[in-house]
Amino acid sequence: MYLVSVEKSFDAAHYIRGYGGRCEKLHGHRFKVVARLAIAKLNKIGLAFDFAELKKVLSEVISKYDHQCLNDLPPFNRVNPSSENIATEIYEELVPLFPSAVKLDSVEVWESPEACAIYKPGKE
Repeated sequence: MYLVSVEKSFDAAHYIRGYGGRCEKLHGHRFKVVARLAIAKLNKIGLAFDFAELKKVLSEVISKYDHQCLNDLPPFNRVNPSSENIATEIYEELVPLFPSAVKLDSVEVWESPEACAIYKPGKE
């Protein structure tokens, strides 16, 4: 099994409703997003997946979040735009964009250099 990942970033504001602390106020982050694919076999030229293609797909999905208040955008107008929920949403948007031989393993969302949430579906 091969794991291939790329990272892209976007700048956005958000606030966490019901938090009861500083994060309940509007604030911003440079969110770093890491998309990781799992591929069983290499193609005929020895690649698991083209990094350029993965960067392109990830960029297309996250571009709508750049320089936005995430709380104004669906689904974050209903659920908190936590790093966990952002990772889940990006994962769900990415899944149908890959061929069936490619499995989206996980999505990481970093809201600072020290803090991230990873969404990887599996047994609950």
